[in-house]
Amino acid sequence: MLREFRILVDAAAAETLSDALLDAGALSVSLEDADADSAAEDALYGEPGLTPARAAWRKNRLAVLVGDTADPSALVACAAVGIVEPAPPIESIRDVVDEDWVRKTQQDFPPTRVGAHLWIVPTWHDPPDPTAVVIRLDPGVAFGTGTHPTTRLVLEWLDKHPPRALRVLDYGCGSGILAIAAAKLGAKVVVGTDIDEQAITAARANAASNAVPGVYTAPDDLPPGPFDLVLANILTNPLKLLAPVLLGRVAAGGRLVLSGILERQAHDVIEAYARHDRGVRLATWRIADGWVCLSGTRA
Repeated sequence: MLREFRILVDAAAAETLSDALLDAGALSVSLEDADADSAAEDALYGEPGLTPARAAWRKNRLAVLVGDTADPSALVACAAVGIVEPAPPIESIRDVVDEDWVRKTQQDFPPTRVGAHLWIVPTWHDPPDPTAVVIRLDPGVAFGTGTHPTTRLVLEWLDKHPPRALRVLDYGCGSGILAIAAAKLGAKVVVGTDIDEQAITAARANAASNAVPGVYTAPDDLPPGPFDLVLANILTNPLKLLAPVLLGRVAAGGRLVLSGILERQAHDVIEAYARHDRGVRLATWRIADGWVCLSGTRA
């Protein structure tokens, strides 16, 4: 069992007292605006990538997590020496259930069926259908666990159109889930690319854990030549900008599948690709929860 206690402190002492509490034995300290949701609420934020001008609100509430044997009053008194006089009083103390957060997280990601043949199964679960095509994938830092509609749409497309003996490019591969699915469904060559180095690392690890071949690399290091199938699950604006790049990678008779597009944006993407004379005319393949998957075949 853990306990959480709360104290009030002004802006001048909030950050240093938080550090002192941690040094004195607190397990964690969170900082909140004590006037939140009131007329006195103090807006404190910075532009993305920039440091806010102030590190605390005018009036701060510290929520301090400690073990059940700790003495909150003694902890505050020890931490407050030389920082605030007198030591701030304790507002409240409550018990906190010490949950198994790993198990709780795992329960939030059960096996997921996609289409008629595919299952996305985290490593802590057994495959529900031993005869299915199973992709082993755990939630991680790279986008793509198969639960978001944009990813599911492309997986459903692959399930419906298995890329047997084809060369497949997954542009913006994230976790590598689409490339891995393509390999599991019979692709001859699978290449994934992403501008995020963490994504490339995750995709390589996921491909290895699924025992499927694949090359995962940065866009500048892609192998030459066209592909029979090009997949891109990104977002509308990057997809529009990448139109000449992606179209240039589709072989004659090859197919292009795009996702990450809101339904209201589908026409703009179709028009953006139609402006390039590469013989691919995109059309809506399927819609799910307001997201669209587009596909087209090169003449």
